[in-house]
Amino acid sequence: MDSGDSVELPPVEALQSVFNLHETRRDGEHVLYYGESLVPERMLVREVWPAFRNAGYEIHVTSAPSGREDVVVARPVTPGVDGIPWKNVALFLATVVSTMVVGALMWYHIPFAEVRANPLAVLQAWPFTAAVLGVLTTHELGHYVASRYHGVDVSLPYLVPFIFPFGTMGAIIQMRGQMPDRKALFDIGVAGPLAGLVATVVVTAVGLLLAPMSVPESLVREGGQVIVFNNPPLLDLIAAALGRPTGYDDPTVAVHPVVIGGWVGMFFTVLNLLPVGQLDGGHIVRAMFGEAQERIAAVVPVVLFGLAAYLHYVRGYTLNESVGLWAFWGLLSVAIAYRGPANPVDDSPIGTSRMALGVLTFVLGALCFLLVPIEITTM
Repeated sequence: MDSGDSVELPPVEALQSVFNLHETRRDGEHVLYYGESLVPERMLVREVWPAFRNAGYEIHVTSAPSGREDVVVARPVTPGVDGIPWKNVALFLATVVSTMVVGALMWYHIPFAEVRANPLAVLQAWPFTAAVLGVLTTHELGHYVASRYHGVDVSLPYLVPFIFPFGTMGAIIQMRGQMPDRKALFDIGVAGPLAGLVATVVVTAVGLLLAPMSVPESLVREGGQVIVFNNPPLLDLIAAALGRPTGYDDPTVAVHPVVIGGWVGMFFTVLNLLPVGQLDGGHIVRAMFGEAQERIAAVVPVVLFGLAAYLHYVRGYTLNESVGLWAFWGLLSVAIAYRGPANPVDDSPIGTSRMALGVLTFVLGALCFLLVPIEITTM
């Protein structure tokens, strides 16, 4: 490595007490150490990680292709955004388009024929797009800022375009670096929901203060079925504080679509706070309770399947309503839990102040929960 490189050479002497080194190789920017580990993998990483991290490297342990040796792989830490993140930009623009089209058709009730004749008509839905993407992006930027603060290598947010009913499936960031300790894991996990909830409250308040929308009478038919997005307790609390209605007796009048951006923020907060795998809730609970998180995660699919069964067999809801929603997330939580949680290098407890903040975060998340978030009713 040239002396002008921004990182030092990996400190091979840090391996001496835990790794029987046979050979060192270079593979591009990576440094590979071949030999036999003298301790379990997690113990090896915990012992040598601080020295490698101070030199600007992340490490992980794998097996050689022959299977007869262990390999410690040292990778330079990415210092930040390098150049223009084209994939992030492309997904952002695609999600702007998808949310604007869906917003125009579903929430602004612009006829498809009008959109087809004049595609620029979808620009009328820009407040809806700004509300939804503002909430989701703020959530992910909370994770990003906390990750950079703790020196964890992380990508910029990736927004995910979709179709009805919101035009997006949410947003994600990719964790590329190791988690130094449980405090960092907690801070990164909790930053997203708290930042997202602040944005959600602001968006919801703005939407409630905006003038209501007119619904074309052609869409309001006696005996017709409509999809209803029920109010989470937090939405009702915000409306009560502002003295604003969340609905109208006249079916041709509806709250402003910006309110739906707040509803989306609350809904995604609940899903992200499920304490499984590497969801936000999984990060927070892993940081708060250590390896007991996996036992908690094992209960989550059972609870979600139980909710689906209760709604269907006791309350009589159909698969197209919240039954299918909770059943789907029950299946998804199994897959997420199977991947396991993030394991910090230092597993020391996080302290009482962070424990209290974790409890508060889940309490706020509970204010966003609805047993029946979506249902189909007859006009």
